This record gives sequence, C-alpha cells and structure tokens, in this order.
Amino acid sequence: MRLEKCWLCSSTIYPGHGIQFVRNDAQIFRFCRSKCHKNFKMKRNPRKVKWTKAYRRLHGKDMTKDTTFEFERKRNRPERYDRNLTQDTLNAIKTITKV
Repeated sequence: MRLEKCWLCSSTIYPGHGIQFVRNDAQIFRFCRSKCHKNFKMKRNPRKVKWTKAYRRLHGKDMTKDTTFEFERKRNRPERYDRNLTQDTLNAIKTITKV
C-alpha cells in the first residue's frame, strides 16, 4: 500500500482518497482534501498558511526531529535483495532445523 503526501499540508493520503492535479509540464500534485486543492488553486504558499505542516516547521511549532519520521522514511525506501545472501540464509535455516 503506497501512502502519498499532500502537496499543501503534508498529511498522508491513503489509496482511493484525495485529488490529483497534473500540470501542463506533467508535474503531479496530490491533495488530501478539497480544502488543500482550493488553496493551491488560489496560489497560496504553504509556508504562510497557518494550519499546514510547512508553516509549523518554519515557525518552530512542530517537532522536526522525531523518531516516527525516520521510520516513515525507512518504510518508503525499496529494499535491495542480494541473491547470494538470501541463498546463504536459507541454507543456514535448513542446517539449523536439522540440529
């Protein structure tokens, strides 16, 4: 399940929710609700709108260092699998089950 971020308020967008706007230069903007979409169409800056996460970070009202942010980054990073390492691990599991 891929969780997207709202372009304006930085909240999470679950699959099947929100609005997606594609500009003429093929840049994709995703919004969690119509409130964010309308503010984008009015050309509002997220750093100046008080209820957005960007405003809260900029003005020191939100915790920028939080362990949940690090877990979120790790979750969205694709894993690289090494075929040799997985084969060695499977062989080790087989030998352990014999013992």
